[in-house]
Amino acid sequence: MKKPLLSAAVLLLAAALCVVSLASDFRAMQEREPIYPGPGVTSVRMLSDWFPGIYGTPGDTEVYILEGKKPGSAMLVLGGTHANEPSGMLAATLLVENAQPEEGTLYVITHTNQTGFTCTDPQEAAPMRFTIDTPAGPRWFRYGSRASNPIYQWPDPEIYVHASSGQQLSGSETRNLNRAYPGRPDGTLTEKIAYAITELIRTEKIAVEVDLHEASPEYPTINAIVAHENAMGLASDSLINMQLEGMDISLEPSPKNLHGLSHREIGDFTDAYALLMETSNPAQGRLRGRTDEHLVVTGQDKFYLKAFGYGRLYVPYDENGHPISQRVARHVTGIAAFANSYTEMNLGGERGGINLGTLPGYEELESDIGPYLCPKA
Repeated sequence: MKKPLLSAAVLLLAAALCVVSLASDFRAMQEREPIYPGPGVTSVRMLSDWFPGIYGTPGDTEVYILEGKKPGSAMLVLGGTHANEPSGMLAATLLVENAQPEEGTLYVITHTNQTGFTCTDPQEAAPMRFTIDTPAGPRWFRYGSRASNPIYQWPDPEIYVHASSGQQLSGSETRNLNRAYPGRPDGTLTEKIAYAITELIRTEKIAVEVDLHEASPEYPTINAIVAHENAMGLASDSLINMQLEGMDISLEPSPKNLHGLSHREIGDFTDAYALLMETSNPAQGRLRGRTDEHLVVTGQDKFYLKAFGYGRLYVPYDENGHPISQRVARHVTGIAAFANSYTEMNLGGERGGINLGTLPGYEELESDIGPYLCPKA
């Protein structure tokens, strides 16, 4: 009779150890890389300041405010809408740590869907973090999921119905922040985050909103600006300046019949010029090999090299891959171009323009983003 009792005790001990291990793993998932606000940051607020309905929830996140020396118009940059598209989060972080606006106000959210950074996509075997080499040593960042963490919003419906348009999508899209705009104050956590961002834009009279994204190399809308029809003039002028800096980039109109996306709904429901940028991220694609930290940072994959040889990609691809420095360079260059064109075209009128000050150029960032993500002593 002693053996069954001993076996039960062993099983209980094993279960307890498993619970402790899971709790430790969960704490590690909740941990996030530190941000080091630069001298241009004048204040840090929480997104819940614009919509208290997300206060104390896992969806609340920091909003970094960089006020220029001269009054002007306001720009909002959204990084980390999709946590498995890391160049957007890194570009936003680089702005927070380096930008010093001369005119107007820059609002930056580095982790727009904070909950997406607490998990990874199921069955994708993605890394939980990656590192960037800087002059002060390696610096780690979280790699997450395209959607909100299901532990905070469950279960998914069989069909997701976009509230303001009635558009129907797959049930899992209910956790996709970029299908939730303009959001609802009484909706799901993801819809509440979208609503808070929309309220920020309305309250602060944001003139230009830029949502930073990435796409797989086999996706047709890639290395592109997607613009609401009201922002096409601004986007066209900016695109010319980006091309002059050596960027190969295209311009796509926001589809009027595809709802929930920032470039559609923010353009429809607010006065902001709504823009979205896409870069090429092989770690997202379906043709990739092993999804590890090396792929996330270097963008090098032998299977994508073969796919390019077969004419299956929408962007050039060689043994150099699509490194994260290049992808961040595209985003930062685009943001600077939008601000410059907005000012040169006098779109702000009496409100004034947007001058983000001196930012590193495309070639500097493409070469290495490490020096610009180096914690300052």
